[in-house]
Formats: sequence, C-alpha cells, structure tokens
Amino acid sequence: MKRNIILHPDPRLKKVAEPVEDISDALRTLADDMLETMYDAPGIGLAAPQVGVLQRVVVADCIKDPDDTPRPLVMFNPEVISSSDETRVYEEGCLSIPEQFADVTRPSEVEVRWMDRDGVEQTEVFTDLWATCVQHEIDHLDGKLFIDYLKPLKRQIITRKMVKLKRELARP
Repeated sequence: MKRNIILHPDPRLKKVAEPVEDISDALRTLADDMLETMYDAPGIGLAAPQVGVLQRVVVADCIKDPDDTPRPLVMFNPEVISSSDETRVYEEGCLSIPEQFADVTRPSEVEVRWMDRDGVEQTEVFTDLWATCVQHEIDHLDGKLFIDYLKPLKRQIITRKMVKLKRELARP
C-alpha cells in the first residue's frame, strides 16, 4: 500500500527514530509499503520517519537502469560501522523536499550493519551512489536532513520554498 510522504518542514522529520525491537509482520508490511511508495515517487531511498513512522527502518534501491535487475534493500536498525576518509560530493535530493537539490559531501565508502526482514544480521560495504543513499537514509533516522549540511542561507531558501509548496498543496 502506498503511503503519504511527509514534507519538510515537519517536526516528525527532526525526531530520532526508535530502534526496532522485534521484526514483526507489521514491520515487514511497513517495509513493503515503503518500497512501493519509494518506487512510485520515484526515489532511490526512503526512511520510515518520512512516512510518519518513528522507527529505524530504511528501504533503498539505487539500480536506476531499467535493463538491470532491481535490488530492493530493507534495513532494520541500520548503522554505519566504518567509513572511508575519502569523500565524494553528490547532488542530493529528498522525497520529503521535492524538486530541491544540493551538493553534499559524505564519505565515499561506508560499511553498514543492519537486520534484514528475517531478523538476520547483515553487513555490507557500500560505495558510490549506494554509499550516499544509505548515509542519507540513516540520517533521516537521526532526525537529520540533507539540507542540514548546507550553509544557513541556502537551507533557509529551500525551507521557504517548501513552506510555500505546502501552502499551495493545502489549498482546495
């Protein structure tokens, strides 16, 4: 089931999400719904707080080429356990901040640990777009948005545009 994506500014996007204690059918359904919502948007990642659920759940799929096999990834309680000193600048966007993009510098490689949908611990090293995406989504779980990496003026400009967009969307 497709879910509504919360738009910035919204206090729920600034809260720290709670760890998942037990991977239940309800949480697996949430993850499936998040994947459907992400693909429909379309996007490459989505965190549970973006759909109003303050739990540490992330979905991602950075395979953009329609000829390649999709790789839907579901992560419960993901955490970066190591990151490279080498950084990479990537123009990031966010489904909660539509049509706004900015360059963000992040480690170019990260090792992440998480629980999969069966409760099995996984660890993987991510590089390039995957590394950027996973870090961006884990930031959401900690109440951090990509615009928090920007200079205050640029952040304020984007936030004002979002306030205006939300006002326009609220009109009958």
